[in-house]
Amino acid sequence: MKKHRGLLIAAAVIVVLIGSFLIYTGVYMHADASAASALSSDETVTVVETGLGWLFDGPAEDCALVFYPGGKVEETAYAPFMHRLAAEGMDVFLLKLPLRLAVLSPNKAAAVMEHYSYERWYVGGHSLGGAIAANFAASHGDALEGLILCAAYPTKALPSDLTEILLVGSEDGVVNRDKIEAGRQYAPEDYTEAVIEGGNHAQFGNYGAQRGDGTPSLTAEQQQAEAVRIITETLFPEK
Repeated sequence: MKKHRGLLIAAAVIVVLIGSFLIYTGVYMHADASAASALSSDETVTVVETGLGWLFDGPAEDCALVFYPGGKVEETAYAPFMHRLAAEGMDVFLLKLPLRLAVLSPNKAAAVMEHYSYERWYVGGHSLGGAIAANFAASHGDALEGLILCAAYPTKALPSDLTEILLVGSEDGVVNRDKIEAGRQYAPEDYTEAVIEGGNHAQFGNYGAQRGDGTPSLTAEQQQAEAVRIITETLFPEK
């Protein structure tokens, strides 16, 4: 009888935990209306939805970025940023993640890299997605050219021959500044850190205000345009 009661209690606890997790993941930050148009192809960028996410196929032929969205953010919120980057510098694969959490599929970039052929691969991400991208880069450095972090930081040593770009908004009220500082010890030799004046945490995506974030003096479009400028000038100075 006691054994039966124990099993019932254990089952009830599991049900509660699963229910709590589903409630937690069911509440997320939605892409705003401005993101929808960036999912459409234009004269410069062809947008294709794949089984792994979305491909923003621009003029570049030899390099591509695999991008991990921030935690509990609708993936399409990053479409305007990715579309602009594809138009200016490299093709982009925006990952679609289980329950919008990169921690549940940390190696998904590898699946993209197995299905497509580029001479140079980069990984990157925003916030929690950036942290997961950094972990991926730490263990897959031999297959990568570099890492692009938006309001994120590495927690493991990165291969010395990688290029790392770290971008953070001056008004970011969410990212842990102490951990950004601690993350510098893991940076490779080719390291660029840039502060986007007037930018905040949320405006690397188009999903509105985020709790605890600072008030930006830039629009999301302006912040993303500045991020693209820094990325392309750092990686492709010859253009």
